[in-house]
Parts: sequence; C-alpha cells; structure tokens
Amino acid sequence: MPDQTESQYAAAARVPLIKSPGLRVPPPVRSTSSSSTTLTCLQVHLPPDIHPLPDSVTPYFVYPYTLEPHILTVESSRRTTLAAHTARREAYLHAREDEREWRRKEALRRVAPGFDPAATLVPVRAEAGEATKIDVMDQLVDQLARMENDS
Repeated sequence: MPDQTESQYAAAARVPLIKSPGLRVPPPVRSTSSSSTTLTCLQVHLPPDIHPLPDSVTPYFVYPYTLEPHILTVESSRRTTLAAHTARREAYLHAREDEREWRRKEALRRVAPGFDPAATLVPVRAEAGEATKIDVMDQLVDQLARMENDS
C-alpha cells in the first residue's frame, strides 16, 4: 500500500509537460506605419476551438484521485491469489521435472545397478531379487529329514 503522507499527485509532478507551439497564444503582432515611427500593437483574436495550455495544470485536478478501500482490498487479494497460483505452478513443474529425472535414473539403474551418468560407475548389490543363502549343512539336514519322512 503506498504511503498516505505523500501527495496523490506526486507521480504527476515528475512528468514533464510538453506544450505544443501550435497551441500557445502567439505574441502580439507589432506593425510599423510608414508615416510614424511608433509601434502599435494589434490585438490577436483566437478562434473559439483553440484552447491554449495554461502555465499550471493544478486547477484541472478537481477530482480527488484517491483509491477507495474496497479497490485496495480487491487488488491485494488479487496479488495474493496470483502469487499462490504462481507458487503452486512452479512447485508442480519442479515436481514433474524431478519425477522425470527419477524415472530416467531408475531405468538406467535397472540396466546397470549403480549407474549414474553424472558420476563414476559404482556397483550396488540388488537386494530385492537376491535369495536368502542357506548353509550347506542345513541343506543336508533338510534332505535327510525329508528322506526319513518318506520312508
């Protein structure tokens, strides 16, 4: 919210006013008569459709261009909503990119476990498909027990 202490026309004060030379009141025309050496001023008549620019435009600011509170509230809520939508969209795009990268690396790991194109190849044991090791003596005992049960 802008500072309420500064003038509502502070932004307009820094804008240069360019006056068109065609809209200025021309200087009075002086003519010299051949019989006398005195200068006489002729009155200039302006057409009714020409309105010359004044030196100051301050009298034209008759409406107080202050923002009403409901306009400020709507604008702040609009900005908050836009910021939330932008943050949500950025998070979604980031998550989607991370998911793509994870799927690509997972496909490479299926081909060669431990493969990472950004680093050196480091072998990793695949624990999910590995069967539990059974001791040879345990296998012999199990086989003898089965033979005893069959007979």
